[in-house]
Order: sequence, then structure tokens, then C-alpha cells
Amino acid sequence: MAFEFREKAAVQSYFTKAHDLVRKSVREFVSKEIVPYVDDWEEQGEFPKELYKKAAQVGILGTGYPEEYGGTTGDIFFQIVVSEELMRSGSAGFAAGIGSLNIALPPILAFGTAEQKERFVKPVLAGEKIAALAITEPSGGSDVANLQTTAVRSNDEYIVNGSKTFITSGCRADQITCAVRTGPSGAQGISLLVIESSSPGYAVSKKLKKTGWWASDTAQLYFDNCRVPVANLIGEENKGFYAIMHNFQAERLQLAIMANMTAQLALEEALKYAKTREAFGKQMMGFQVTRHKLVDMATLVEVSREFTYRVAAKMDAGINQIKEVSMAKNFACSVSNQVTYEAVQIFGGYGFMRGYLVERLYRDNRVLSIGGGTTEIMKEIISKFL
Repeated sequence: MAFEFREKAAVQSYFTKAHDLVRKSVREFVSKEIVPYVDDWEEQGEFPKELYKKAAQVGILGTGYPEEYGGTTGDIFFQIVVSEELMRSGSAGFAAGIGSLNIALPPILAFGTAEQKERFVKPVLAGEKIAALAITEPSGGSDVANLQTTAVRSNDEYIVNGSKTFITSGCRADQITCAVRTGPSGAQGISLLVIESSSPGYAVSKKLKKTGWWASDTAQLYFDNCRVPVANLIGEENKGFYAIMHNFQAERLQLAIMANMTAQLALEEALKYAKTREAFGKQMMGFQVTRHKLVDMATLVEVSREFTYRVAAKMDAGINQIKEVSMAKNFACSVSNQVTYEAVQIFGGYGFMRGYLVERLYRDNRVLSIGGGTTEIMKEIISKFL
């Protein structure tokens, strides 16, 4: 019996042949359409908008979304495959930018009306419009319950005043899924509105200059008596906080996947370098200290990835994973911190030079411990379950 269990466990996998076909398709797209140009996009601070339509045509944008809105249904691991292969572009900024719909659309799908889904989901999955999520404000990052952007109802419109910052795809977004205050202070007074960039009173800053994620445009948004139709309210008024918290779970899983892939790419680069670089008359792999460092890096990556996959599988099965996905994000980010650091150390001076992938991975990694809820916020969430 023990042998039979071990045998079954050995062949268990989260991915099927269907997942492998999707992975192959996305990898070919990345190799052809992204890798040859991504260094230039990093310097430009954005990638061509035409890529949204190209990605839509090969099914990348619609993976995991309902067919009636232009998507391709499937389990959570189809989206994981897409995310992992987009990260193989070597640019987390590109992956974050092209994937900003994955944090903007889920609240609309979960709580919106059929008409709202037709208006706000379908064009985005077709690559015709760009969607972003707007939660964070200049006055407070993780303190979502105390956000200050107000939306006051006036007949069939909301008059929105306030500001949002650190918005991925914010400069070019055609629509944002925006958290606003429609009621009293605290979590019970928050709602979600879809605000279109063409709305009167809507303004966008210049691209914010960041330490990493250069290929994604990031903006601060301003609302000055911005007029938004009441028809753009997602779900019930003053019930938006629950939708935001629900959305955060998927976002944290995505960030864990990004962290694991950042670490994986750094490990791969370090392995290649250690096998070719010579020091003191022999390859770096000839030194025990280097081999053991790489072993430690590989072990951390493997453990983090396996735990993240397990949490994803439980989420897909409808099992509450608030604690576990917070753990997965924190662990994946700590692994990515360590592995990117050690990869740069292995490269030595070259790891500090632009033009080497490990340098970009090291920079891009830093925001992962901040986005979607900081490490400290994750620990507070986890502590409530202990």
C-alpha cells in the first residue's frame, strides 16, 4: 500500500497536456513578439498598444474567462501557465502591464450585471481596451478601509473627487475599476465604480519613474468633479470592500507566481554563468561554495513553487485559502529576494550592470513584497488565523 501511494504521488501533476499546449503557444508568442524588443520597451517605459490585440488573438488575454465574453474557460492552472510564460520575457513590467486586466476585470465578472460585463469585459478581452485597477491612494497604501476618494450621488451620476496612485497601466487605461467612498468612514462605506478615461474631470499624470517594472506605465490619477454614470456601479453601493478583499486573494496568488518565476529566471542565469565563468583557473562551478549556493537557491525555488501550486489548487477547488495565499506570497517574495540577491553576487560586477538579466530581475523583484498588500499586512492577516 505504501509503495502504491508513493507511485501515485510521484506521477501527480497540476498540469495536463492541455496546459502544456497553452504553455507552448504562449512561449512561442513571447519568443517571437516580445523577447527581441523587450529591452527597448524597458528603456521607453512602455510596450506597443498593438500587443494587446496580438495577445488577444492567440488567446492570452482571455485565458480563464467565460467564452461568452471572448475568453477560454479552464482551471486556474491555465492562467498560471500564461503568467509563467509571460514572465519568461525577462520583464516583469511587461507581464504586469499586459496582465493588468486580471486584477481589473474579476470584480466586474463576480459582481457586475450582464450589461456591465458586455461593456467592460468583452472589449478588454478582445484587446480593444486596456483595463486597470485603482485602489491605492497617495494618503495611504495598504489602509484600504480608510480610502478618501469620494463619490457623491447626484441623480443618475456619481461626482467623484480624489486621487489614486501607483496604478499599473494607469497612463493608457481606457477604464479603471476604482474603489471610492460612497458612505460613512470605514470598510462599510466603500463601493466600486468603473470609471472610463473619457469621463469629464478625469486626469492622468505623466508616467511615474520607478526602480523596476520599467516596461509598464504607472500613473497617478486625478478626479475633479469627475462624472460617472450610476450604471457603472459594480454590485451594491457600500458593499465594495468585500469585492476588493476577494480580489486581493487572486492578486496575491499572481504576485507569488511572479516572485517564483523571478527567482527561477535568476537561478537559471546564475547556473549558466557559473558553468562558463572562470576564476582562479577553473569554472565557478568547480568551487564548493558556488555549488552549495546554487543548491540552496534551487531548493528554495522548488519548495516555494510547489507550495504556491498547492494553494492555487485549493483555491480552484473553492477552499478558503486567505491564510495560505498570504503565506505563499510572503514566502515566494522572501525566496525571490534571496535568490535574486545571490544571483547578482554570483555575477559579481556584471550583476550590477545594465544589459544583464539578473540586474533587471533584482530591481523588478523589489516591488513584489509591496504590491497586493505588503509583507507586514500579510503577516497581520496570517496572525488572525493562528
